[in-house]
Order: sequence, then structure tokens, then C-alpha cells
Amino acid sequence: MNRTLIALALVSLATAARAEKMDIDKMGVNRHPVEDLSTTNEPPQLGQHLTREEHGQRAARAPKHTSSPNMTYHGGKIMTTVVSRAIFWGPKWANASFAGDKITGLDDWYLGHTGSHYAAASNEYTGSNGQVQSSGFLHQGHLVDTSTASSNSSSVLAEVCRTITPDPNGNGYYPVYTDVPRGHANYCAWHSYGTCGGVQVQFAFFFNLDGDAGCDPQDTSGQHSQGLAALANVTGHELSEARTDPGSPGGWYDSQGAENGDKCAWTFGAPLVSFTNGTQWKLQGEWSNAAYNGQTGYPNSSGYKGCLSGL
Repeated sequence: MNRTLIALALVSLATAARAEKMDIDKMGVNRHPVEDLSTTNEPPQLGQHLTREEHGQRAARAPKHTSSPNMTYHGGKIMTTVVSRAIFWGPKWANASFAGDKITGLDDWYLGHTGSHYAAASNEYTGSNGQVQSSGFLHQGHLVDTSTASSNSSSVLAEVCRTITPDPNGNGYYPVYTDVPRGHANYCAWHSYGTCGGVQVQFAFFFNLDGDAGCDPQDTSGQHSQGLAALANVTGHELSEARTDPGSPGGWYDSQGAENGDKCAWTFGAPLVSFTNGTQWKLQGEWSNAAYNGQTGYPNSSGYKGCLSGL
């Protein structure tokens, strides 16, 4: 009889655990439809910057908003400021011809982003810890790790924790640029969150986008290599989303789970955006509720005038 009771208890516990996992998965899918939740206990791949083709296909299939397309607040923190350091991960980064202008160019991107009009496109958003600010960012340069890179989100977080001493105030944002080609993935980059030694970190993952037409913003200015221009564009997307929706329980996203970068993906309001250090970049716009309400933004791929180009 005791064995029967123990067996029933184990079945009950297993059923409860399955139900709990289903609830977590359901919450994750509702929270961000583009998260990769296929692997248990993986950090979520938030705000995946979909390829041109995939974004267009999903936009065509998506139901039209029956009310306002604006993002709403979901009770969590935002990033009031940013302490960033870039990680270039993979053996190819030791090759000067592969690295090209990408490492120095991305350092210039982060240094010029602080205080720019492009960064200020997200300043309207507030969270439980204050308001998004476009000034006062601290970019701490970069490091290169020539060990073999991975696109697995747990491995990316482990790489951040292994190579970075995180900002103790939890304002750290650590983008990981790899030499891993996109292959058949339908996205170019993503951002996520986790902890290193108990300290909250935001991080992002980027494929090698050299020669990748699906992730190419088609910058014809001649100021950057194609690979750098592609990384710069998706860098804007991921950093803007990390600032306004850095993690659980969530900051700002719309009724379909789209963050501010998702809502303006692959739409450009200007040929080039100027940064405070004089660098210029072809960058997608970022969604502004205020711009949509005042009809002062340019239209996204669904025709809603809520995107700001950062001019």
C-alpha cells in the first residue's frame, strides 16, 4: 500500500511539473512570439532581428491591429543607462582580412551612439526604475576571444560571464559578435538577459553577416564594408530593445509581443543617420508611441506612422 501511495505521489509530481512547464512555455510564447523556447532552461532569444524575407512574410500574415498598435508597459525595469563592452568571439577574428573594419567600426558605433538623436528615439519610455536616457553611456571598448564560437544562448551567456567583469549596478550590455555564419536561421541577431555571479547582465548575439543578403541594409554610402554596415543596423535594433525591454517581467512591447525594434525592422527613414562622433550609418528606425500618436513618424512595414529615424 505504501508503494502504491509513493507511486501515485510521483505521478502527481510529474504531472504538476509538466503542467508548470507548459504554463512557462505558454507565458513565453505570449510574451514574445519570436523567442526561441525550444531548449529547456535556455536564456530566451528576445526580439530576434528577422531576415528581410522572414520579416516580410510574417508582416504579411500578421493580423491588423484592431486598436492602437502602440507598445504598452508591462511592469518591469528599463535600462536608464548603458555600460557596454563588445566581445568578438571566434577564431576568424584573429584574421585581419576577416576583421577588416568591423571591430574598429563597431567601437565607433557605440562611442557615437551616446547622446545621439537615434538613441533619444527611445527616451520616452519609463520603467519601475526610472526613464530611458540617451546620454551618459559608457563604452568600454572590446575584447577578442579566438576560441570556437556558438549560437546557443546558454553558451553565449557563458562566454559573457567568462570574459567580462559585469557592471556591478546591473547596467551592463554585452554584444557578442561571432564568426558563425547564419546558415538556415531566419534571424540575424537577438538579445537576452541573465546573471554572472549574481549580477544582472544584458547581452546580444550576432551572426557573421558578411555577404548575407537576407541581413543586408544595402548601405550604398561607401563609408563601411558590407559586413560592418549589416552589423551596425542590427546593433541598433538589439540595443534599442534591450534598453526598453531588458527582461522579465517585461518593459515595453505591443499586444503581439513586438518590441520597438521589431516594429520598425527593415524600414529606413533616412539614407544615413549621423552620430555624435561624426560617424554615419544606415539604420532602421525605432518605434515611438509619441510619434504614432502625433502622426509625426514614418510608416513601418504595416503602414503605421510610428517609426523614428534618429535625424
